[in-house]
Amino acid sequence: MAGTKVPAAQNTLRILRFLASRRGPVSASSIATALELPRSSVYHLLTVMTEQGFVVHLPEERLYGLGIAAFELSSAYTRQDPMARLGEPLLRSLVDTVGENAHLAVMHGRDVVYVVEERAPYKPSLVTNVGVRVPAHLTASGRSMLADLPAAQVRALYPDRASFASRWESTVITTPTQLRAELERTRARGWAVEEGDVTPNFASVAVAAHDHRGLPVAAVTLTFLGHRTDEDRRAELVAQLRRTADTLTRRLHGAAPATDH
Repeated sequence: MAGTKVPAAQNTLRILRFLASRRGPVSASSIATALELPRSSVYHLLTVMTEQGFVVHLPEERLYGLGIAAFELSSAYTRQDPMARLGEPLLRSLVDTVGENAHLAVMHGRDVVYVVEERAPYKPSLVTNVGVRVPAHLTASGRSMLADLPAAQVRALYPDRASFASRWESTVITTPTQLRAELERTRARGWAVEEGDVTPNFASVAVAAHDHRGLPVAAVTLTFLGHRTDEDRRAELVAQLRRTADTLTRRLHGAAPATDH
């Protein structure tokens, strides 16, 4: 690739990412076509990755899939939990500043998974304990990330009405059309909101943090009693969320932030 000093390393990572995005093993020719790489280069890189255990070759089918070493990398990420390590001090500072409950969530399929929670003193408990999964379309966290995903990916996640089935019955979003409308409103505002869809009487606002590709990988969220929080107070909360999400984005990019406060 133009401008890349180590093209072999770059293309190796591109192949791994492509394999991770597929539902099953694929052919070398499919990889070459999708990534616009010479077949000879693809075969050479696949051979090296197979030798190192990152790719497995299925000779009878002439297909390639992810190997055990790739799984070990995923497991290591889970053990090290870098997103939580990056986000926890930022959420602690956010809660100290605004005095409301905050949490950090990531997408996993059609769910959000809470990886950090910081509770403000004397505030009611919520369902957002670390490790809890909630349907993404119900939550401000999920909506903030879905709004920044490519439209094709959102359609793949929510192809029909059955995709919205959940044990929560209060949400007004039950179809792909309703979800698209909410995500359009979210993009126009620049932040997401939910009112009582997860817990009655509670509202949440959320802003997404993005990786180096500009894709949403986490959401910073504040949750509060909706009927006790006017528009001016909500605008203040959103402003603080933006600062926190921007700082997390910079940290995810590996750049030193100008300030964390």
